[in-house]
Amino acid sequence: MAQRYVRVKIPTGQIYYGLLQLNRSVQVLDAPPWLQGQPTDTLLSSDGYQLLAPCAPSKIVAVGKNYPAHAAEMGGAVPKEPLLFLKPPTSVSAAHTDILYPPQSQRVDYEGELALILGDRCVDVSPKEAISKIWGYTIANDVTARDLQQLDGQWTRAKGFDSFCPLGPWIVRELNPGATLQTFLNDAPNPVQSTQIDRMVFSPEFLVSYISHVMTLLPGDVVLTGTPEGVGPMQIGDSIRVEIEGIGQLENTVIARRSTQM
Repeated sequence: MAQRYVRVKIPTGQIYYGLLQLNRSVQVLDAPPWLQGQPTDTLLSSDGYQLLAPCAPSKIVAVGKNYPAHAAEMGGAVPKEPLLFLKPPTSVSAAHTDILYPPQSQRVDYEGELALILGDRCVDVSPKEAISKIWGYTIANDVTARDLQQLDGQWTRAKGFDSFCPLGPWIVRELNPGATLQTFLNDAPNPVQSTQIDRMVFSPEFLVSYISHVMTLLPGDVVLTGTPEGVGPMQIGDSIRVEIEGIGQLENTVIARRSTQM
């Protein structure tokens, strides 16, 4: 089994990066692994930590319509260049935490995706150079308030609510280019999304290169590579599970976000 890199919080509040062991204990690293973090002698028992999102990015750069069938289901053609948007770091949440359904929206959709974790500073890199800048891979759910996306005409509000970027549960270093991505709603046996990740229009290394010619990517930043066809609405009480072969599964439950007076 591939090594699984995690980020955890212990009861006293300290946050660590570590290596997940087969018995679910965590060997603590002395720094984030993409910053050459090395194993220490500290071992956390399986009940001695809370699993967090596996990184704390300065930004999440996401890509729209990067699978042809998804572009078609959204009523548009495949873009000639990657279609970029940002999700705020405050949208990041962990596996087995709640997706907060905002009162402003009447339709909130799941979007299962492969996420790239950057391991080095990237400015104006070529696709060939970008390969070595991608440190690892995890799973994402690019949660979207679809009605607000259509209403606003730009995507910041629809993509940016707190909890709208579940990431995890861990990072792996290697991934089969043809790995299968599947999304499951509740306990249904058949996936609502299913594809091989090599069907994306723009490859991971092309995306990193393209983004690096727009903005600087920093170690620990996240690139969401787009969702395949089959996106659809979630209801309060639903459980959504995104699986990528070779990584694992990211599961979250939808609850109502408490309304506050504006």
